[in-house]
Amino acid sequence: MPDSDGLEAINSRQLELRLGDEIGALREAGLAEDETFLIAVRRLAANDPAVQAFAREHFAGLWDMPSDDLAEPVPEAPGAAVALVEGRRGFVVMAVFACVAAIAIRLPEAFGFGLTDPSDTGSFYGRNIGFLVLPALAGWFVWLRRPPIRAVVALAAVFGALAAVVNAYPFDEGGSTDILAMMHLLALLWLVVGVAYTGGEWRSSQRRMGYVRFTGEWFVWYVLIALGGGVFVTATVWAFWAIGVDVTDFASLWLLPCGAAGAVVVAAWLAEERGGVVSGVAPVLSRLFTPLFAAMLLVFLVVTQFRRQIIHGDREVLFFFNVLVALVLALILYSASARRPDAPLEGFDILQTVLAGSALITDLLVLVVIIGRIAQYGWSPNRAAVLGMNLILLVNLAGTTWLYARLLRRRRPFADIVRWQTVHFGVYAAWAAVIVVAFPPIFGFA
Repeated sequence: MPDSDGLEAINSRQLELRLGDEIGALREAGLAEDETFLIAVRRLAANDPAVQAFAREHFAGLWDMPSDDLAEPVPEAPGAAVALVEGRRGFVVMAVFACVAAIAIRLPEAFGFGLTDPSDTGSFYGRNIGFLVLPALAGWFVWLRRPPIRAVVALAAVFGALAAVVNAYPFDEGGSTDILAMMHLLALLWLVVGVAYTGGEWRSSQRRMGYVRFTGEWFVWYVLIALGGGVFVTATVWAFWAIGVDVTDFASLWLLPCGAAGAVVVAAWLAEERGGVVSGVAPVLSRLFTPLFAAMLLVFLVVTQFRRQIIHGDREVLFFFNVLVALVLALILYSASARRPDAPLEGFDILQTVLAGSALITDLLVLVVIIGRIAQYGWSPNRAAVLGMNLILLVNLAGTTWLYARLLRRRRPFADIVRWQTVHFGVYAAWAAVIVVAFPPIFGFA
């Protein structure tokens, strides 16, 4: 158990991130610098007793903030969602949405699509897993954030349209376009859920960066739940086996899939309510792995130059390097989400620049190999998808490297890096949509 000083540091970090999101959104709305901080604190204080105490202690002389006024809810404020997460009501609502996801994952059984049938699992569940689980998460965010009706309608329309298209396409079973659609559909739907997370304010770079932070914290919580769930399922099977009862089918067909689906919402609830516990860990991990990845890529580039050896053109190798570059970019992005925009320059910013530059050169080497492979063997769904993603990552890394270099020379603010990264969310979503919707008919559903 962390001591009181540790808990205070964690809570302070969580408050700092929430306050940063509010200030960023108010700046984008055109408010002056002195107004943004005061209004941000005022909004957070509306539903958080800890912030109320902080505001009374430090800002009593700036404006009149009576306790009755502080206690009055402000539904339209993004910070008001924090109060909805906490307490018995927040837990019950979360549990309802988690149960909806758990039921939805088994609902196709009623229509003849069984988890026990490998062909059904590979086709129907592969294409529809996101439509079965993620609407419950989006629905919970809608309840939590209270976005405008038009945003809710748009979310439902996107989910419905994608579901109709993917299930209407006559894919070749196990074909390239089928697999590519499955892979990119989940990423596309996760970005769509981000609209619900931001309360419909997807154009705000601060809100989008907040979704990046949430995604990292959600992933940590989900992994922890999965580890604990694995231990629970194993213990359950062995306990009943000891008395001669075989519950393997029940565990594999009910406990595991329903638990995994419900945990998507539970992990989101934990990230929102207890995000401060993880938000102190995730930046530490990013600071740990940034120098490791930077050193690895630098050594790789030096050895490649020394041996005069180009990257192998095998499909698996090219796919690996694209994933590696995307992972490096995700590391840069999450590190940026944990940095205060007004923080002074430090050595870690130099490491970020080196990492982005090394990844950029690596991506260029991979691009040369991909173009050569296309020139030799022609176009295919996999090569077209890899080339498109490679070009998107190349542009992103080039801009990131340049902006970090300008930041080190104090020529550009860190906010420009945040805007550059978050603008690409729309690019990623558009490319994923092209692969899901356009690639199958272009390549004959092969």
